[in-house]
Amino acid sequence: MLAIIAAVIFGLAFLLDLAGASLGVMDSGALLFAGLLCVALHLAGVGSGARSLSFRRRR
Repeated sequence: MLAIIAAVIFGLAFLLDLAGASLGVMDSGALLFAGLLCVALHLAGVGSGARSLSFRRRR
């Protein structure tokens, strides 16, 4: 889920950079850092849920 959020943030940052616009205090640089934070959290396993951490035997 965090990877999808990061992709949306990166897309928004790209569009804002192409248009030369900003969202008040949020410019394309701040959105890039927010996207990188989401990617880092995704790679660290945050938000993966308890299902991926449990090791159950299949019968």
